[in-house]
Amino acid sequence: MSDRPTKIPGPDHPIIITPTDGCVVVKLNGRTVADSRHALTLQEGTYPPVQYIPLTDVDPELLQSSDHTTWCPYKGEASYYSLPIGGDRAVNAVWSYREPHAAVEAIRGHVAFYPDRVSSIEVLPA
Repeated sequence: MSDRPTKIPGPDHPIIITPTDGCVVVKLNGRTVADSRHALTLQEGTYPPVQYIPLTDVDPELLQSSDHTTWCPYKGEASYYSLPIGGDRAVNAVWSYREPHAAVEAIRGHVAFYPDRVSSIEVLPA
């Protein structure tokens, strides 16, 4: 949307996206929600790194689309999914930038999980 501010990552706010070395496994209540050897690590400024997992490596039966959205001036509009097997804890637990800004185009088709809304996010050796 044109009325929202758009910013480009740079020295004052870097965003670096690299392939994750290893396998990323996300679990919730004993179920494997995602398992990927094709994840990306997004490091934004001083924030903790975030694993972006291809949507094709997430169990589609465990995702429920949400109407919730948020805006990031560096990445664009985020759409959300809930994980019904997690109850209230897992509402809007997963986000995706379906139309990311050009600077972060690599995360298109990927999702990320809030660590406190799933049981675990592990990066296992390849």
